[in-house]
Amino acid sequence: MTSKAFVAGHPVDHSRSPLIFRHWFERYSIDGDYQRADVPPEGLADFVAGLRAGAFVGGNVTVPHKQAVLGFCDAIDKAAAAIGAVNILAVEAGRINGSNSDWYGLLANFDDRAPGWDEKPGSAIVVGAGGAARGVVYGLALRGFSPIRILNRTAEKAAALAKALAPGIGAELQGFALTDFTALAREAGLVVNTSTIGMHGSRFADLPLASLPDTALVADIVYTPLRTPLLAEADARGLRTIDGLGMLLHQAVPAFETWFGFRPEVTPELRALVERDMGLT
Repeated sequence: MTSKAFVAGHPVDHSRSPLIFRHWFERYSIDGDYQRADVPPEGLADFVAGLRAGAFVGGNVTVPHKQAVLGFCDAIDKAAAAIGAVNILAVEAGRINGSNSDWYGLLANFDDRAPGWDEKPGSAIVVGAGGAARGVVYGLALRGFSPIRILNRTAEKAAALAKALAPGIGAELQGFALTDFTALAREAGLVVNTSTIGMHGSRFADLPLASLPDTALVADIVYTPLRTPLLAEADARGLRTIDGLGMLLHQAVPAFETWFGFRPEVTPELRALVERDMGLT
């Protein structure tokens, strides 16, 4: 019997998760199916309630539902509780269990693309105070980075996120405006962009990298384009960089293992497959 899973969001037609999962189904000879489910916010409660019937073994949850779906779960894991967001649902005997693998995807991508990146954890800057920042902050705290400065166009929103995350995260969290970047960058060993700036080639107007140490690492979770203007600027300065595609690939690993009982690998072959689908090769 085919085990079925899904990715639920709104919109969701752009998701490349089905491509990733179908690659693993074929590679590991697993009888599985993975499909998109476009679920508007007003339909989320009914959608999750319908999962209890058992037609699906589980699914991924993406924008804009990662925080809202928490309220429909019967249980959540430690990471989801600390982050305040769920991106994996597992259906077991009519119960809905929620977990979060965004932080895992970030760390696994960094470990893969920049081995040793966390040998000397110190101050880190996270750009953006939206939902994507939550898993990034949690992951960096796990690897010992502190203080973690959250920067946003609106300083109040950055401060509010820092306050919300602080109880479940073992690091000093601070919120600032983007205009504070230059002063804070002087002691930052890591910068991670979690905002949508950079998507489709858009640029930051107030994120000068000149004040970063020469040893700093600059990462972007945006993967369309693969080389965002931020990463291009960091490359030009000779800084180490990490693109966002690997995070997408690695965050899928715990989900696949949860539903299908097998831990898949993120291989160069899989990355190349997704890059071709994006029109990059």
